[in-house]
Amino acid sequence: MNARRRTVLTAGAAALATGCGSSGDGDSDGSTAPASASGTGRTPEASGTSGTPTGELTRTSDVPVGGGTIFKDRKVVVTQPEAGEFKAFSAVCTHAGCIVASVSDGTINCACHGSKFSITDAAVEAGPATRPLPPEQITVEGDGIRLG
Repeated sequence: MNARRRTVLTAGAAALATGCGSSGDGDSDGSTAPASASGTGRTPEASGTSGTPTGELTRTSDVPVGGGTIFKDRKVVVTQPEAGEFKAFSAVCTHAGCIVASVSDGTINCACHGSKFSITDAAVEAGPATRPLPPEQITVEGDGIRLG
């Protein structure tokens, strides 16, 4: 009986650990271009991904205008509200600490409880979150975007 209980508890803990940061929608990269934009809103899976020089978070072309790109491993989301205007925010939802799951229709979206944040200033557009996503410092040099 104890071994069975331990197995059930272990399986439950594993499901909880993997479920909190998952969007559950099958979108492994967590970003999308706005509905009106063409393209896929491609997301590099980690910094230093092929196609970006060492130290770069991403390329400007990887962040769709009117949308954004989530870097789950770095816990940051980079948005481009207007062409050539890049913003960065923490990807950790201020409601329950989940990593945001997508960017679409002008908002950064958390799949855990439905909070939505503006791509312009990370203000709460829909709760239950009551605080905006904290800003992150980025530097845009040429085609590259770096943290800091």
